[in-house]
Amino acid sequence: MEKTITQTKLNFPKTIDTYKGKVRDVYTLENELIVVVATDRISAFDHVLPRGIPYKGQILNQIAAFFLDTTKDIVPNWLIACPSPSVSVGHLCKPIRIEMVIRGYLAGHASRVYKAGKRELCGVQLPEGMKENDPFKTPIITPAIKAITGHDEDISREEILRNNSVPEEIYLQMEEYTKALFQRGTEMARERGLILVDAKYEFGLKDGKVMLMDELHTPDSSRYFYAEGYTERQEKGLPQVQLSKEFVREWLIENGFQGLDGQQLPNIPDTFVQEISQRYIELYEILLGKKFLPETNPSIDSIQERVVEFIKTVPKQV
Repeated sequence: MEKTITQTKLNFPKTIDTYKGKVRDVYTLENELIVVVATDRISAFDHVLPRGIPYKGQILNQIAAFFLDTTKDIVPNWLIACPSPSVSVGHLCKPIRIEMVIRGYLAGHASRVYKAGKRELCGVQLPEGMKENDPFKTPIITPAIKAITGHDEDISREEILRNNSVPEEIYLQMEEYTKALFQRGTEMARERGLILVDAKYEFGLKDGKVMLMDELHTPDSSRYFYAEGYTERQEKGLPQVQLSKEFVREWLIENGFQGLDGQQLPNIPDTFVQEISQRYIELYEILLGKKFLPETNPSIDSIQERVVEFIKTVPKQV
């Protein structure tokens, strides 16, 4: 089994804060920069699984960098550069604790809500007579309050504006960016024979302006179907072939875990760890149109050395 990076304890000059997310470790530096390390951790149902996934951090980081670069004409984003395959350096932003989720199809969480008999999600009315993985007439936005710990919580547009969770003009800007990003992602996926099913975007503020943060259109933040055979599978009531993290959730459900109180994470066998890794590689190669070249057995020391050298050059580049 290939070596994985599930923990980092890096020492960058002038570090003023560190934060460990479900997947990423974030180091905030004195000069309003952040260093984000995409580890090989994988999460589902807001729980980090006990096994790392080979190459996952490298894949997520490089897919995110690709999409951030190809959408910067739509919305400014935080990324400056990637000095190491699994590391990004970017601008420090003040996070907006609203996660913008946009759905083109009745899948994942939306499908589970629908199967439970509910016909409203985040204040959006869901049509009757839909089947799992059917398309919506137009994509719907179903925001969530970003939790610092634990589960994110669904919230409606009306609640956000009524509670002044963010100023109205900022929220409307986030909505506009969300629709434009999803449209661009849909077009790019179509060119690769994929369907962009849904995606989540996170935004922050820098110098008073809304800026896209975090990852973009990766298998952790988005869901993809293969376009070929989609219609036939829907007509026959068959499951769609996915390139996303949903299959991990499905495996956990089959093994008795949905993140509910009292449930224990199941042991994950080597064969399934390898399957997850291969699926991430497949998605990388389809989305970026090139072969994935892994950095095998990277060390924490080598990552730190490259990042430290790059940080020295940042004032000249920003």
